[in-house]
Amino acid sequence: MRAITALQLRAAYIAISLGVILGIAGFVRTGALLISAGTGVISLSQWNKRRIERYLPLAIAIVLFGLAIALPKGL
Repeated sequence: MRAITALQLRAAYIAISLGVILGIAGFVRTGALLISAGTGVISLSQWNKRRIERYLPLAIAIVLFGLAIALPKGL
């Protein structure tokens, strides 16, 4: 698997931060999508770690993505 660069990790952290800010501001679906994308990138960067440390965050990111897609649209 290809190594994830420092620039990609920085972009993932920025996506997570923006997701949290957007979620607080009321854009929950967009925030959840950004958080799940950032978490997925970070979990893929930990691919050489132990099994639970790489699969659990990836599973959480996938479930959060599914939850964001299933959320109803606004009024």
